[in-house]
Amino acid sequence: MNLKLIKRNIFTTVKLISTVLITSAIGLESWNIYALITNSNIPSSLNPIFWIERFAMTCHFTLGIIAAFYAPSRKKMPMQYATYTFFVGTIGLLELFDRDDASKS
Repeated sequence: MNLKLIKRNIFTTVKLISTVLITSAIGLESWNIYALITNSNIPSSLNPIFWIERFAMTCHFTLGIIAAFYAPSRKKMPMQYATYTFFVGTIGLLELFDRDDASKS
């Protein structure tokens, strides 16, 4: 099997999973904020999940900022690429800095 095909399939799978997990993390954090506002209780057993979720959101947010900073140098729209990278993670930056893509421009 072709290595580029395998890479594309893996990237597509990781992007799909990452988008679902980041969207779920946003929902979890929204639930947490709602619970704080309404003085509701959230099970304490979810605390480790909240910490993992916050770590992932912080990492993805940082990746989005990096992508927004470097996107214009690759002729990409900064806000669109930052949002894309926020949801897909490191793969967004790998695609941004891909040498094959840069040589096509």
